[in-house]
Amino acid sequence: MLQVARLSPTLLGDAADLTAGFLSTRLNPDGGFQDRDGASDLYYTVFGLEALTALSRDLPAAAVRQYLEHHADPAGLDFVHAACLARCWADIGAASEAPTAALLARIETYRTPDGGYSPTDGAGHGTAYGCFLALGAYEDLGATLDDPDRLLACLAALRAADGGYGNQPGVPTGLTPPTAAAVTVQRRLSKPADRQAAEWLRARHAPAGGFCASPSTPLPDLLSTATALHALAGAHAPLEPIREPCLDFVDSLWTNSGGFYGSWGDDVQDCEYTFYALLALGHLSL
Repeated sequence: MLQVARLSPTLLGDAADLTAGFLSTRLNPDGGFQDRDGASDLYYTVFGLEALTALSRDLPAAAVRQYLEHHADPAGLDFVHAACLARCWADIGAASEAPTAALLARIETYRTPDGGYSPTDGAGHGTAYGCFLALGAYEDLGATLDDPDRLLACLAALRAADGGYGNQPGVPTGLTPPTAAAVTVQRRLSKPADRQAAEWLRARHAPAGGFCASPSTPLPDLLSTATALHALAGAHAPLEPIREPCLDFVDSLWTNSGGFYGSWGDDVQDCEYTFYALLALGHLSL
């Protein structure tokens, strides 16, 4: 994702400076990036770091390192934040300084009986998002995931009746972010492209320009748009036919403060959606 997001300045042009300026205002004195309420958070720190990297800006690595060192014991972190801690150390080029054994041990407590991972403690089945985060954490820490075939079997069980992927087995209708996550994980584990899922994702493109979260969702959003574009590009699906309307949609979510909203109904700009905008723009620049 980050490699593609680095292409976003091609389309941002002079606005890249404004976006970098917005991101710098999201950095707190303790070295963490702000969540939507202004508090430092590992999840938002990932997006702040990766958005700055995508814009080829210097990272506040020393300040962020101090913030990460406050989380030396991952046992108190939930699954998502443990995975984000691993990613943050990798983002500042210091993965070797991460508490690798403790992080992986914490992540493994969220492995589900079906071989996947779930952000919910004690869950009976994995989710596409959980599998995506766990695989990413192992990659960030330079470790090898045990029994990836069981993870793939977990994903296969999440296929919805309509060809997409849901958050639990046996659902009738898929959702865009889980489907994009499933397709991306399969590709990273060297499985053939899921053409049925790619077609399902392509059908989520809305006349308004972006991608919708489900077949019944009337309006597009930036998370669905960025993740769908990423998954479709990985499946070598052509993006040119939808390039211009998608560009118009992403542009409609930008303000001259430099940040991006997540949707037309959103009223807060943050690091997360700003990174997703850069990811979308990176794919649309190709």
